[in-house]
Order: sequence, then structure tokens, then C-alpha cells
Amino acid sequence: MGRLQDDLRQRRPFASPAEEAYLNLIRTADQLARGVALVLRPHKLSEAQYNVLRILRGAGTEGHTCSEVATRLVTHDPDVTRLLDRLETRGLLVRAREHSDRRVVTTRITRQGLALLDTLDGPVRDAVDRALAHVPAARLTSLTTLLELARTPAAPTAPGTSARAARAGGRAPAAPSAATRTRAR
Repeated sequence: MGRLQDDLRQRRPFASPAEEAYLNLIRTADQLARGVALVLRPHKLSEAQYNVLRILRGAGTEGHTCSEVATRLVTHDPDVTRLLDRLETRGLLVRAREHSDRRVVTTRITRQGLALLDTLDGPVRDAVDRALAHVPAARLTSLTTLLELARTPAAPTAPGTSARAARAGGRAPAAPSAATRTRAR
């Protein structure tokens, strides 16, 4: 039995190596995120809000539109507008319509937002370093490579081929068509 199976007190083996890797990834991400959340909690910031402030700091005085912020977020958030609303209410960012095109609203970080990031950068970096201090640098580089590979979209498989069968080089049996199921009755 693997370590994740022990951690989850699961008796049956995983359905596939992909399922085990996926669940390991989710479990590990959650564990690593807890340390950063503990740093952010006293400042009443979520990881997504912290990420937004970092994105806007990187944008400089030019700022970004809401959709640009959304594309740069580390984790997907379906309601970026609400994220920005909360940060704006706290005075950590401002939004303004552009003079050249009134349809465009640009978001910029405020001095207060920059000051908060200055306060948090060191402790967040320390939390991440502590969480992974036991992993040698070469293994972290390998892990990064594997994670990037996992995020790369898979090549399309032929119709009727499952992802598992494609990895194994074979074809999975095709599901019966509606006509076949109707004739079988």
C-alpha cells in the first residue's frame, strides 16, 4: 500500500496511476498552501487576493484589466470581479475607466497595497521555503518539470480510445451506439 493510501486510510488500490498521482497532487497542494494561508490570515487575505496584489504590483503604473488579471492568476477564480471589489473596498487597489476607451477599466495597486505586499513577501517566501526545505534543489527542479508536463494538454486521442488505453498504446472497447442498444432490447 502506498503512502497516500495509508494517509487516506484507503484499503482498495487506486483505479490507475493517474488517479493516484492526481490525488497526491491535490493532497500535497493543500498541505503546502496551509503554511501560506497562516501567514495571510492575520491580514485578512486569501491566496487569490494575495496573488492579485502581486500581479498588479508586477503591472506597475500601467495596471491590468480584470480579464488580464484573471489570465495571470495561479489558480482559476470564476469571480475575479468580486475579488477585485473586496480589495478595492480595503483600499488595496483602484479601478478607473481609460480616457482613450471608456469601455476599458484598468486596475492598479495602491500604496497601501504595495505596503502590505512589502510586509508579506518575506514571511510568505519563508513559509514556502520551510514547507519544501527537506526536498533537495535538484528534486525540486525535477518536480517542476513533471508538474509542467502534467499541465501540458495531452495529444487528442482517436475516437473510441480512452486516455488510459492511449497511454498503454491500445484501444479501449468503444461504447455501444444508441442503435446497438436499441436493437439489443
